[in-house]
Amino acid sequence: MPGECRVPNRGAIVSASLPVMAIPLYGIVAGKLKHEMSLISLIAALLLEQWRPLSDRRYLYTAVSQYAGYFEHQFNAGENHHGVIAWMVAVLPLVLGAWLVYAMFWHINPLLGLAFNVAALYVTMGFRQFSHHFTDIQLALKRDDLPAARELLAAWRGHSCAEFSTEDVIRLSVEQALEASYRNVFSVIFWFVLLPGPTGAVLYRLSYYLEQRWGRTQSPDLSVFGSFSSRAFAVIDWIPGRLTALTFAIVGDFEDALYCWRTQAGRREDRSTRIVVAAGAGALGVRLGNPYVCDGIVVERPELGLGDEPDLAHLDSTVGLVWRTLVLWLCMLFLLGIASVLR
Repeated sequence: MPGECRVPNRGAIVSASLPVMAIPLYGIVAGKLKHEMSLISLIAALLLEQWRPLSDRRYLYTAVSQYAGYFEHQFNAGENHHGVIAWMVAVLPLVLGAWLVYAMFWHINPLLGLAFNVAALYVTMGFRQFSHHFTDIQLALKRDDLPAARELLAAWRGHSCAEFSTEDVIRLSVEQALEASYRNVFSVIFWFVLLPGPTGAVLYRLSYYLEQRWGRTQSPDLSVFGSFSSRAFAVIDWIPGRLTALTFAIVGDFEDALYCWRTQAGRREDRSTRIVVAAGAGALGVRLGNPYVCDGIVVERPELGLGDEPDLAHLDSTVGLVWRTLVLWLCMLFLLGIASVLR
C-alpha cells in the first residue's frame, strides 16, 4: 500500500549480519589458537616423519651447500665484516621470506598456514634423522654383532670406529643421540614456538649449517670470514641448549644432572653441547666422555656424567629420556595454548 511503513524482518537482518560478524570472530579465534596450531603442527610433523621419514636429505643439503657457497664466493675477501654481511644476506631474507609466505597463507586460511608449518618442520626438524642410526646400533649390539655396530656408528659420526670396544660404541652412541636430539628436535621446537610460523625453525637450521660450514672449518680462507657465524650461532643456541639440559634434569636424575652441568660443562666454544651432554649423562647416571682410539691416535676427552659405566641398558634409558623430554615440551606448549585461550 502507498505510504505503508514496512518493518524489516529481524531474522533477515540477523542472517545478513552473520557473515560480517563471522570474519572478525574467525580472526580472533584463529589468533587465540596460535599455540594450539603450533602444537598441532609439531605433532603432525612428528607423525609424518615417523610414517614417511625424509631419509634422503642429499638434495636438500646440496641445495643449501650451493646457496652458502654462492655467498661465500661473492663476499669472502678475508675480512670479518665481509662475514657479517654474508651471514645477514644469506639468513635474513630466507627468514623474512618464510614469514611472508606463512602470513599470506594464514591470511587466506589458517589451515594453509598450518600446512606450511608442517612442511617446514618436516624438512628442518629431523627426529628420524638420528633415531634410525641409534636404533640400528642398539639392535646390532643386542645381537652381539660388534663389527656391525662399529660400522653403523662410523657412518653416523663420520670417522673410523674400528678400534672401539663395546663400551666405546655405547658411550659414543649415547653422546651422539643426546646431541642430535638437542640439535635436530628441541632447539628447532624452541625457535619454532618463539617466532611466528616456521621462521624460527628456518633461522636455527640455517644458522647451524653456516656455523658448521664457515665457523668450524680448518681452512685459513674462512677462519676470519666465518668467525661471525660462530658468534651469531652461539647467541641463537644459548637458550635452547640450557633449556634442553634443564628438561633432561627434570625428567631424569635432577641432582646429578645439575651437578654435572655445573662442574663438567667447561668453557669451550661449543659449551652448549657440553652442557646438554653432561646434563644428559647425569640424568641417566652414566659415565660418558673419556678418551678413545681412532686410527691409532688417542683422542683425549674429559669425563662427562657420573655413575655406572655404559652398557646396553643405558641405550634404552637414553631413548626413554629423549621421549620424556619431548612429551614434557609438548605438554608445556599445550598448557601455554590453554592459558592464551582463557586469557
